[in-house]
Amino acid sequence: MNETLWILFALVDLCMVLVVYRLFGKVGLFGLMVFNLLLCNIQVLKTVQLFGLTTTLGNVLYASVFLATDLLSEFYGKKEARKGVLLGFVTLLMMVAYMQIALLFQPAADDFAQPHLEVLFGFMPRVALASMAAYLVSQLHDVWAFHAIRARTGEKHLWLRNNASTMVSQLLDSVIFCFIAFWGVFPMNVFMEILLSTYIIKFVVAALDTPFIYLAKRMFHKEQAAAPSA
Repeated sequence: MNETLWILFALVDLCMVLVVYRLFGKVGLFGLMVFNLLLCNIQVLKTVQLFGLTTTLGNVLYASVFLATDLLSEFYGKKEARKGVLLGFVTLLMMVAYMQIALLFQPAADDFAQPHLEVLFGFMPRVALASMAAYLVSQLHDVWAFHAIRARTGEKHLWLRNNASTMVSQLLDSVIFCFIAFWGVFPMNVFMEILLSTYIIKFVVAALDTPFIYLAKRMFHKEQAAAPSA
């Protein structure tokens, strides 16, 4: 059940990147990066079994953030891709701060949400710190690697710059996030399984997004901005 749902979720989410881009253009990609990043940091608190491995939910959504970043890099250049990365970072920082303030409010006598919010967002500062560090390092590396490969290959080998930049960046993201968020929280065997499975899942989704970036290139080539600048 989980595996089927995961595959369908991955395909729907990657399709939605193209739908949002078609409807709203570059602004839609910025918005999608923020939306998915915030949801990732909530869904990552849930662990699930996929293909016999224990992993965190949210990996699918995070992979589509990389697809959006690569679309910005390919169509609009390094500057716009970095702008999207920094927008996501600032928004995540604001969410963490605002939710911590929200938890400080004294709940009403008949309030039922406070305990649930405390469970979810009380743990959020550590998760958010892990996510922000991993996100910033991995996404900036993704943008740098994408354009470094493009500088050497030109317009050729879109699959190479898409996969190579994303897969290495996903490894950086997985290692940084898991060590900051989960070190000491889970037993060592569970921690290592989460780290390994998290990267495997992200690796697979990164491979899945390749047809989508080619489809976007084919669908939107007339609407692309000027050639990306360094």
